[in-house]
Amino acid sequence: MILAAVTDTLLAQIGNPTPEAPPLADKITQMVQYLTWFVLLAGITAIIYAGGKFAWEKWSGGSMESPKMVAGAMIGGVVATSAGTIMNAVIG
Repeated sequence: MILAAVTDTLLAQIGNPTPEAPPLADKITQMVQYLTWFVLLAGITAIIYAGGKFAWEKWSGGSMESPKMVAGAMIGGVVATSAGTIMNAVIG
């Protein structure tokens, strides 16, 4: 009973705080957008490189390692672009 009264008193004093962006939140958001752009650019570059290497291996008759590179770049791109969704599912 005493614990319930103390809890009610504390909750009444705390209230319902409104969310507020931290200082420099706009700069952090801009940095995340730049990093996202860089990751997408790196993924596109990796797929183009792997495609060229695939053509070279096919033409020269070498060992076929490039399909693994293409698959890795595509899987990495899927994980990188869905990172926000994954974190929301884990945390939320």
